[in-house]
Amino acid sequence: MFRRTFWFTAGAAAGVWATTKVNRKIRQLTPESLAAQAADKAIEAGHRMKDFALDVREGMVRREAELGDALGIEAPAVPGPVAHRALPSHSNNRNEDH
Repeated sequence: MFRRTFWFTAGAAAGVWATTKVNRKIRQLTPESLAAQAADKAIEAGHRMKDFALDVREGMVRREAELGDALGIEAPAVPGPVAHRALPSHSNNRNEDH
């Protein structure tokens, strides 16, 4: 009698565990969950690319300074903010009513 109760309880526990695992996996595979996971991965990849670009730019500046020192060339002044050209006030859209 004790063996039957033990195996019944073990089977019930295994069934609950398996059901929980399957339901969790099904929730992970819904379109909303997949879209959220993809968005998170894209944001993470964007941050890694930005960090890489900043590292490359820092390395370029450092190497350029090293080469300038080795060749005796004075480093160019860092340009300030670029002035943007004002756009014309009239539109060139031919579909506008005049």
